[in-house]
Amino acid sequence: MTLLILGLILFLGTHAFTMARGPRSNLVARLGEGPYKGLYTLLSLAGVVLISIGYGRYRAAGYVPVWDPPVWTRHLSLLLVWFAFVAFVAAYLPGRIKSTLKHPMLAGVKIWAFAHLIANGDLGSIILFGSFLAWAVAARISVKRRDEVVPHGGPAEPPRGLRNDAFAIAIGTVVYIAFAVWLHPWLIGVAVLPGQA
Repeated sequence: MTLLILGLILFLGTHAFTMARGPRSNLVARLGEGPYKGLYTLLSLAGVVLISIGYGRYRAAGYVPVWDPPVWTRHLSLLLVWFAFVAFVAAYLPGRIKSTLKHPMLAGVKIWAFAHLIANGDLGSIILFGSFLAWAVAARISVKRRDEVVPHGGPAEPPRGLRNDAFAIAIGTVVYIAFAVWLHPWLIGVAVLPGQA
């Protein structure tokens, strides 16, 4: 659990630092854009590694139950995670999905974290996914405030219609299926679909 918490502090702390625009600008000015991005990437990767190792060790030592989610939350979670994958892809394909969600990457993280929170009632999962949900909510509030203070220059990019939305849904669905069927059991060690070993 200690490694998991340290990893979350490192990964989410690095990402939360970008919300502090003044200190971030000062650090970029001192280090330079390239070194700053390099340090940011290294700290983020170190956080991911610590989260992975910490959560793996936590699961190997045995879950610490907090509450017992009803079965229907697992089915709802599968649907929500699919939408999160679509949102992740839509972040890179301007269309109606992106314009509706405004910040689809953050929306995807919130949906993904919430989906895992309702389907997992153990302490480690609550800490892990609750931390990501809290960060994504704080990041969205920060972005909204920043946009209100300094509106984006130039006209807003118009949605490109249904074509990009169709691509986002198709690509998100394919990646979601691959992750649910093969990658989640292989990488995480947890089967997510009924009937999986």
